[in-house]
Amino acid sequence: MVTVTQDDGARRDPPPLPTSFERGDPHRWWALGALVASMLTLGFDTTILNVALPTMAGELGATTGQQQWMADAYVIVFAALMLPAGLLGDRFGRRRMLVVGLGIFLAGSVAGALADDVGWVIVARTVMGLGAALVMPLALSVLPSLFGPDERTKAVGIISAASSLGLPLGPIIGGWLLDHFWWGSVFLVNVPMAAIGIAACVFLLPETRDPASPKVDTLSTAFTAAGLGALIYAIIEAPSRGWGDPLIVGMLAGAAVLIAALVLRERRVERPMLDMSLLTHRGFLFNTIAATLVMFVLSGLLFVLPPYLQAVLGHDAFGTGLRLLPMMGGLIVAARAAQPVVARFGSRAVVSAGLVVLAFAALLGSRTTVDSGYGFTALWLSITGFGFGFSVVPAMDGALGALPRDRAGSGSGLLMTTRQVGSAIGIALLGSLLAGTFRDRLDVTGLPAKAADTAGESVVAAHIVAQKAGSADLMASANSAYVHGMGLVLLVCGIAALVTALLAAALLPNTPVTHATKEDEDPAMATAAADTGQ
Repeated sequence: MVTVTQDDGARRDPPPLPTSFERGDPHRWWALGALVASMLTLGFDTTILNVALPTMAGELGATTGQQQWMADAYVIVFAALMLPAGLLGDRFGRRRMLVVGLGIFLAGSVAGALADDVGWVIVARTVMGLGAALVMPLALSVLPSLFGPDERTKAVGIISAASSLGLPLGPIIGGWLLDHFWWGSVFLVNVPMAAIGIAACVFLLPETRDPASPKVDTLSTAFTAAGLGALIYAIIEAPSRGWGDPLIVGMLAGAAVLIAALVLRERRVERPMLDMSLLTHRGFLFNTIAATLVMFVLSGLLFVLPPYLQAVLGHDAFGTGLRLLPMMGGLIVAARAAQPVVARFGSRAVVSAGLVVLAFAALLGSRTTVDSGYGFTALWLSITGFGFGFSVVPAMDGALGALPRDRAGSGSGLLMTTRQVGSAIGIALLGSLLAGTFRDRLDVTGLPAKAADTAGESVVAAHIVAQKAGSADLMASANSAYVHGMGLVLLVCGIAALVTALLAAALLPNTPVTHATKEDEDPAMATAAADTGQ
């Protein structure tokens, strides 16, 4: 039986289940279906927008920086509010807050579908991030209340598969929608999925709560959101404004102050939301760094690849989704195969090897040219997926395996938060590198000043200007500039992965990952295990 620690240090059992969910009752598997619907919605939305961005850039006139905000607005809010959202569910009811989260996600999706300019799309993505922050931790925290220890591992595997399934489905379905409907359909498709999740949760899930959980710290939440927002804003806007611009310098300084204030506050409170002292555990610290680096690279790649496949290689949106499958396939296969490999060789060897494979794939991809064709891209994408899978799964398991059992809950929250921060910074930093390089290398000789500025905003915008001007030279220059910028992004990813691999080989504990037994498995461990599919 899973237990929960109270303020006084005593341990108690979780609230009893409704009688309809007693052991052996088949309704518990229908309840699991409600959670699968919730997680599939989030996994699906993780990748569907990336395929839509080139189309949206053309129809809305979005610059590269605005495209970064459309992607990052969701991730920043998700990262900043995940921990307090989970605590709200503990105190006021996990089913209730899960339904609220899905409702907010649904409302944001409707707003995104109806938006008619970039600003409203960014607002809609922010609302969707708020809903996702409620859904992610709460959909997984109810598993121990539904299943006994003998069935919980199977349930976690099903949830993980649902999360993973959304990754390849997003680009494929999103691409098909874009080929047949307007770009808002990639938001509208979330509506029936979220509605099904809401109905399933209302009718199938029991209500559970933990009133003894820490209170939501409003000030710490504000520090997190404001600090991350200021940092991401500075990174995204720096290529166009310049790193020495007073606004950029002020934002960077403000972000440093806010994040430092967050760390100081969390170190002083008795029951912190974000337990920074966990980073003193060597195994947790370096496994967390490795998992965060993987998310940094994955998010950056998913941002830069669709414009290359659509604008440079000339594939439609559906074809772009299909051509991302080699990476998704490699990721899913490696994630499933990682556990027995770790059991034999230990997490340090597998994490280090996975990062080396990831570095090799990124460095190979950096050799891509305008004339390389998709065959070469498919090769390094497949290798990239294997590197992701063999590094992120054992890194996450190793991070939580290094913690004392009574701190697994706070460790799981910190790990998921840093992963989302890594995603946001990956999109911002790598996207900004790409934008700056593209603008510097694009040859706009002979174009009017306004047309030249428009062409420098993105490769999609450059193609539109080239078509209107009938300039084959501008289109060729845009393709060359974009591929060069993508090569630099991949080179940075490869170097970062290689450095992290060396650190992992030198500093990670060289022990196989050990999991809690089925009789005393911790709900936070189940949460982290399922989250590897995201």
